[in-house]
Amino acid sequence: MTSQHPDAPSPEHRPTERIHHGDVVVDPYEWMRDKTDPEVIAHLEAENAYADARTAHLGALRARLVEEFVGHTQETDLSVPVRRGDWWYITRTTAGDDYPKFTRVADAGSMPQVEPGVMLESEQVLLDAQAEAAGHEFYSLGGLTLSPDHNLLAYAVDTAGDERFTLRVLDLSAGEVLDESVAGTGYGIAFSTDQQWLFYARVDDAWRQHQVWRHRIGADPAEDVLVLEEGDERFMIGFERSRDETTLVIQSASTTTAEAWLLDLAAPESAPVPAGGRRDGVDYAVEHAGDRLLVVHNDGHTGFALAQAPLEAPDQWEELLVAGEGERLLAVESFAGFVALELRAGGLASVRIIPRAADGSLRLDQAEDLTHGGELDTVELDANPNWDQQAVRYELTSLLTPPTVAEREVATGATEILRVTPVPRYDPSLYVERREWATAADGTAIPLSVVARKEVAADGTAPGYLYGYGSYEVSIDPSFVPTRLSLLDRGVVIAIAHVRGGGEMGRDWYDHGKLQEKKNSFSDFDAAAEHLGASGLVDPARLGAEGRSAGGLLMGAVANLAPERFRAIIAGVPFVDALTTILDPSLPLTVGEWEEWGDPLHDPSVYEYMKEYTPYENVQAVEYPAIFASTSLNDTRVFFVEPAKWVARLRETVTSDQAERPIVFRCEMVAGHGGRSGRYRKWEQRADELAWLLDQLGAIELL
Repeated sequence: MTSQHPDAPSPEHRPTERIHHGDVVVDPYEWMRDKTDPEVIAHLEAENAYADARTAHLGALRARLVEEFVGHTQETDLSVPVRRGDWWYITRTTAGDDYPKFTRVADAGSMPQVEPGVMLESEQVLLDAQAEAAGHEFYSLGGLTLSPDHNLLAYAVDTAGDERFTLRVLDLSAGEVLDESVAGTGYGIAFSTDQQWLFYARVDDAWRQHQVWRHRIGADPAEDVLVLEEGDERFMIGFERSRDETTLVIQSASTTTAEAWLLDLAAPESAPVPAGGRRDGVDYAVEHAGDRLLVVHNDGHTGFALAQAPLEAPDQWEELLVAGEGERLLAVESFAGFVALELRAGGLASVRIIPRAADGSLRLDQAEDLTHGGELDTVELDANPNWDQQAVRYELTSLLTPPTVAEREVATGATEILRVTPVPRYDPSLYVERREWATAADGTAIPLSVVARKEVAADGTAPGYLYGYGSYEVSIDPSFVPTRLSLLDRGVVIAIAHVRGGGEMGRDWYDHGKLQEKKNSFSDFDAAAEHLGASGLVDPARLGAEGRSAGGLLMGAVANLAPERFRAIIAGVPFVDALTTILDPSLPLTVGEWEEWGDPLHDPSVYEYMKEYTPYENVQAVEYPAIFASTSLNDTRVFFVEPAKWVARLRETVTSDQAERPIVFRCEMVAGHGGRSGRYRKWEQRADELAWLLDQLGAIELL
């Protein structure tokens, strides 16, 4: 590291008083919340300049990492064609392009034989995202759907990063834009059967998706009709078209309770019909199965159950299947001849195929799980758009298995590997993956997924990298990430800590890592880090960690809980000022989040508990790991002000030598929650983070 460093930005103290439940908190940095304030922008730009200066010596390493990321990618590539109706749809990427092309070719009776970079003579380009993104620093598609006759394409575009979209409707035969008048939408697009109407969602000022609207294509949006509004601020609403294209299935849900409605797409101006009602604590999802409804629910079953109900009596659930020991049923997808049940078993994602009899009933005695035998295999459904298809596509991956698309014939059980994602300059035989178990403070066994080069000995000398999330019942399953090869090939041992608060081990795993058991997530991660060192898998003095969003809260919490455990931490878009945010009902992560974190605004015990762990409130005057925090100015989910405040408090509080353990903060000025858009820009951003981490861990050179 260089010996001379510029002074870090030091924002002014402008005290703001926060008073709740008799507790007075003086916050010196809350003034930085306003992104329209020139002084705030100047501070963020100063932080970026400081980050540039503190990482200037890593320029060559960043460039090498980008070269490695590109070198492990078949830049000119394509997806496995997917049949929808009378067409096969393809996604193509081209070397040098950040964004893909979406194309199609007419069905001639079998899957077309396609090659990367070679367009078929009859292939039609539906949308060239690279061309559309020209002139925009940020570009993201929030949805893309076809009309029933496949002559219209509707899609949603965000060019700011705030996840508010403009809808466009293309006439594919004429190549013309029919409509781009609807702006400021949320996620979800669906055509009516007659293709005259488009359904979409809107968000409120707190970025809660709360309404479903109907828009007549080509008409003035002022004439759009509100279809359904969710008035409860704990709930967000969404929808999708059923696979047989007859029904719009609308779902509103909080983290613990759900409600569903059905709307006949052949009668688009009709009112949605309730499909199951709302009962506090009953979480369920409805699948339209043609002649009946299928429901995955938790009514009386912690691991969830599968039920069916008549279309004319959707609240009359008949139980079909209950999750077994160690299982968690997730979702069901229905086809004319079978259903595919997504579930978790033994801490891993899996798929169960259940044939349907001629009368549409489920042949549970013939159910079969799709497995490939790997200790860390993740199996999930792939694109399966056709109601009448006879085979099911799924994707297999692991820490060492590149995404592999396979297809299983339901009637015969015959399986075909359609595509293994090409990874140039990658030899899986050089690495080993395995499951490890750490023991938490309360004795709970915490699973870790671990991968390393085979020659890296468990002698306590290897650098390590530990990733975690642990919120919202989200599972961080083992999957192949090409950029990790740059760590592995420098001798870094990579581990994922599947801490409580996630969904890896089922609904109980989630329940014991939320609300006033949230601290389990943090102590679990600490136990995972301790296990890596105690087992000799890593050098405890060379362990890095990373978490993003709610995982960024995890990073801030463990930095306070056990700062000696980590040499360096990457905190991406980190939710580190959680108490301030959850106390303000006008912010996006508030009322709807009270079922996840608790309601500190009205409950003094929740306030006290959150104040004990929220990262910004608990920075200590001790030696800390080096910190790399990142955010985006237009992030709607976690506002940029949270890491801005956290970094300022860290710098003025911790006692570590910031010449050796720097606290670096980057703010993308045109981006969203996921950072930059476009694959090359994303690689550059990732190289910036990993170069910094490798430098801190002393692992710059390849093995």
